[in-house]
Amino acid sequence: MKKKSFIYKIYPKKVVKTIEEKINLLGDTTNITARKFLYERLLGSIVVFVVFLVISKYSYITSPLFTILYYILYTYLKLDYPIKIRKEKLEHESIFFFEILQLTLEGGRTLSQALDITSSNVDGDLSKEFRKALDEVKMGKSLVESLKNMKYRIPSGEINNAILNITESSIFGSNIISSLSSELEYLRNKELMDVKGKIARLPIKISVISVVLFIPLILLIILSPVLIEFLTR
Repeated sequence: MKKKSFIYKIYPKKVVKTIEEKINLLGDTTNITARKFLYERLLGSIVVFVVFLVISKYSYITSPLFTILYYILYTYLKLDYPIKIRKEKLEHESIFFFEILQLTLEGGRTLSQALDITSSNVDGDLSKEFRKALDEVKMGKSLVESLKNMKYRIPSGEINNAILNITESSIFGSNIISSLSSELEYLRNKELMDVKGKIARLPIKISVISVVLFIPLILLIILSPVLIEFLTR
């Protein structure tokens, strides 16, 4: 981030750094930059404030209220929600990826060889992240350093813990396959619990939808004779 940038001058370094860290968690598919995001959010906030200042009768309340709402929603929809979706996707992919990695390690390959084979034969964002780490190794970094750097691009604490355990097992010479098996069991149980949680929330969602859709219809049916009589007068 250039020091002469207008955004850099009005935002503290800590805020810019936080946005950059969130953008890194979105992966390579995003074209958002910290400067672009901050410019758009700032400009949008100004527009919302001015619009409600002009059109609203109670502008002293609505202008700041809707500006804050826009500020929060823009950040959530542009960064937080996509990060959440990517986290779920990576965790789902991780089970199959680590299963193949485990089988490859059981075949007698080293960790580097196993990661190379697995990431080359398994599609998905997680494979791309491991491929990027292996490319960094070719550029001169150690495998341990490259794997540790992955945590800045992976929004899942569970996957990062699995990578950390694999890395530590490689450093200290402990059984990588055993460590990987434990992490796989945890990831499977977590995905199962997530599915059960979604199923448990379905009745609540259905109830809310039923209330929103059917109660107005029931009221309309009940009140229709009164409305007809009123309109025919």
